[in-house]
Amino acid sequence: MAASLSLHALPGLPMVRPGDDLAALIEAGLDRAGFSLEPGDVLVLAQKIVSKAEGRIVEIPTVVASAEAIELAQTVQKDPRVVQVILDQAVRVVRARPNLLIVEHKRGWVMANAGIDHSNVGAQDGTERVLLLPEDPDASAERLRARLAPSVGGPFGVVISDSFGRAWRRGTAGIAIGAAGLPALVDLRGNPDLFGRILEVSISGFADEIAAAASLIQGQGAEGQPVVLVRGLSWSQPAMGVAQLVRPPQEDLFR
Repeated sequence: MAASLSLHALPGLPMVRPGDDLAALIEAGLDRAGFSLEPGDVLVLAQKIVSKAEGRIVEIPTVVASAEAIELAQTVQKDPRVVQVILDQAVRVVRARPNLLIVEHKRGWVMANAGIDHSNVGAQDGTERVLLLPEDPDASAERLRARLAPSVGGPFGVVISDSFGRAWRRGTAGIAIGAAGLPALVDLRGNPDLFGRILEVSISGFADEIAAAASLIQGQGAEGQPVVLVRGLSWSQPAMGVAQLVRPPQEDLFR
């Protein structure tokens, strides 16, 4: 494990729009900051800029709410059209009460509102819009990693982060919803602890820990620092996407 890390927000990134080239924007941000990517670096991108670049925007006036969405909207006190967008991204509703709708996303995450967001999504011509999560965040991370890889000369990682609430704890924290070039999980089983006892169950959520660290700099409001360079990490286990972080139903004691 690293004895120290450094985290650096890339300065001067513009507001991202559909179709923007994130790799080019990041390269320009690195130049402004005086950095070149090195082996072992990890770039952490806030989900919103990835979703915006991929055009994952829904205009609410174009949505037709189903009977199910209209009924559920009365419980959660939300716009039925927004509820319909949430249901379109979910496989089931987990919990619903006023101002709260917890669903299981198509990617397996249990989360509020299927990750659909109004914040930092400006209206266009007065039209209300919401932002969906990337269709396949692991694939999004890999495409970006592949674009930037020729300039690095060694292994480096990309993490796409989002802010999640946590069961039994207040507040949100950054977690990884996509990763490439690094192991999302680090299996420590079989290694000794300080006293020589062999670890039997320890598996580290490596990508989540990186996302949480970067979130301290990215912020969750008007900070405008969506890309963070994390330097000083190392890993030896094979690359593994975030899809492997989702606990299978047969292992889930709370589902």
